[in-house]
Amino acid sequence: MTIAASVYADGLVKNFGEFRAVDGIALEVGQGEIFGVLGPNGAGKTTMLRMLATLLPIDAGHARVFGVDVAREPHRVRQLVGVTGQYASVDEDLTATENLWLFGRLQGLRSAEARSTARELLEQFGLEEAAKRPLSQFSGGMRRRLDLAASLITRPPLIFLDEPTTGLDPRTRGQMWDTIRGLVADGCTIMLTTQYLDEADQLADRIAVIDHGRKVAEGTPDELKTSVGNSTLQLELAAGADQVLALEIVQRVVGREPVLTPESGRMNVPLDTADGAADVLIGLRQAGVQITSVSVAKPTLDEVFLTLTGHDNDNEDQPDETVRDEPLLEVR
Repeated sequence: MTIAASVYADGLVKNFGEFRAVDGIALEVGQGEIFGVLGPNGAGKTTMLRMLATLLPIDAGHARVFGVDVAREPHRVRQLVGVTGQYASVDEDLTATENLWLFGRLQGLRSAEARSTARELLEQFGLEEAAKRPLSQFSGGMRRRLDLAASLITRPPLIFLDEPTTGLDPRTRGQMWDTIRGLVADGCTIMLTTQYLDEADQLADRIAVIDHGRKVAEGTPDELKTSVGNSTLQLELAAGADQVLALEIVQRVVGREPVLTPESGRMNVPLDTADGAADVLIGLRQAGVQITSVSVAKPTLDEVFLTLTGHDNDNEDQPDETVRDEPLLEVR
């Protein structure tokens, strides 16, 4: 573990009965960065985060937060982290100010200090005009911002964000992204779990891709994209085209296996250089394989995920943990 690491984990394992939700994950998060954990529902992202936040016991492996052992000194770890989960931990019947005041009091602040902190956080998150409104009148985006504000009452150096923009509209998601960037500019370290590929691409300095409880790749967004090629040829085969023949031709020409969606006939072909697209198209034409559309673009995280896992980044049957609606803000 480097001195600058805010989170260090090695060989993390978590079992629920015979199901292994987290299977030997190792990672290291530097101070002052946004570290993204990307994967579909059921991949083990939330379970791993709950282990690091001391909310679930570690079955095997070990973890440290700013050098403090998570399993041996959980109370010290809780003083170093703030956690915002997938579900709001605020009280529907209280106003925004009352919610933050209550969180402050529960965390040991004097009444006047808790009220002052609540006022500052409401202003920081653009909620001052809604300070006296009950939570029942808040939009989904306002609730998420208030939930994030509640995790910052003690100004922790490390913040765990578990899918913070799930269910938000595009405009509100953008506002949350700006808020997260602002926290890092103020000196925080962010560990962010998400199933949104564009969110990881926009926010994260580095990304760990998790699938079926295992880390399958790690790197900067650009490094992950380059790992599947410098360019991508996107093809749509004509209806009735021989897909098996098309796959054979592409593999022979580029020396890599393309990703094919049989239902739509769409094929993503990784290329070392954009010039390789011409060789693929000539090969398909000579073999009589017809296509209806073609484009060449830089690889996306979608293609990275398809290449690494062999499936789309969609929902899966196995839940990420045994109880999804337990609030994460109870950590402190």
